Formats: sequence, C-alpha cells, structure tokens
Amino acid sequence: MSTQSVPHITSQEYLALERQAEVKSEYYAGEMFLMSGASRAHNLIVANLIREIGNQLKGRTCRVYPSDMRVKVDSTGLYTYPDVIVVCGEEQFDDEHEDTLLNPTVVIEVLSDSTEAYDRGKQFEHYRRLESLAEYVLVAQTNRHLEHYTRKSADEWLLTEASLPDSEIELPSCGCVVSLAEVYDKVTFPTPAKDDDSAATGAERHDPT
Repeated sequence: MSTQSVPHITSQEYLALERQAEVKSEYYAGEMFLMSGASRAHNLIVANLIREIGNQLKGRTCRVYPSDMRVKVDSTGLYTYPDVIVVCGEEQFDDEHEDTLLNPTVVIEVLSDSTEAYDRGKQFEHYRRLESLAEYVLVAQTNRHLEHYTRKSADEWLLTEASLPDSEIELPSCGCVVSLAEVYDKVTFPTPAKDDDSAATGAERHDPT
C-alpha cells in the first residue's frame, strides 16, 4: 500500500472515484492510497501465475482473477487489489457492479521492496479476517522463493516454503499445483552487487541495522 493518500472520504465516495480513475487506489479508514506501478519481473510472475492456475481451472467452477479485481475485507473495511485471486463456489460481491469481491479462496501477492513488510504484516492481518480465505501465497521477485500459508483453523495457519527450481506447491482449496519453474518462467534475477572493498580485504559485511 502506498503512503500517498487522499484523506477522509467514505467508502462509497472512494468507490465512485475509483470507478472513474485511470490508476488504482486502495482504501482503508477513510483514506485512499495510490498504488505504484509494478516491475517487469512482477508483471511476468503475475502473468505466469494467471496462466498456470487458469489452465488448471478450465471446465471447473473455480475462477482466477488478476489484480484488477478489487477485494473488500468486510470486517475491517479494507479495499485492496491482490495480485492474483482464486475464488471457488458462488462469488459474493459488494454491490451490483460486481467489481469488489468479498469471498476469495486463495490470495497471492508478489513481494517487492516497498510492499513486503505490509504484505507479510498488516495486509495478512486483514486477509485473515476473511472467513472464505483458505490459502495465502507470497512470491518473491528477486529470487526463487514461495511462502504458502494454509488455514488449519480460524486462528491457525501452516507455513510451507519452496525454493528449488523443480519445486511445486499444492493449492488444495482449488485443486491446483503451482510449479516454481512455471512461476519464474522468463524471469531474470538481479545480480548481487559486488563489494569491491570487502572482496579485496576479506572483510566481513554486516547488516547496518
């Protein structure tokens, strides 16, 4: 969620503005938060996920949506745009426009430097309030790594991780399998910056924090 905001409007005012806007904004507690653009890697990963999951859902009742489908967390009042959504069963929408989903089954977020802390923390706190949500997946874009949270009970989530090129994660709530090879197809990772001084002296690098 961006820190740029338009303060103190109602959710209905937000929706009216959002439906006319050329760029997307999220909404929470009376404020609109302008969303920033996505990187090439981010866009490739989202496209790969949509293709991989969508192909497996052909002829089935579950549906996959990209980030233009808005989600409302009814109990907290958050309106947000997950990177990828899977919904199984009958869809529930906020109103007759059918552009604000209330009951996602799976939410997938692609991490970036600006959103990672939020996606892991406050964002996930909101998502956990969705009774329909069965699985939450975080996808790194600077290295090959997936974190998969599966709901075991109302307050218990199980974390599994995958990093190997031939790894897969199962999404049992929608009957799909996600391959890391497919998720990261055509994605190139940044080359770690070389610390010339450390390399020359053998000095150990330390986290400044």
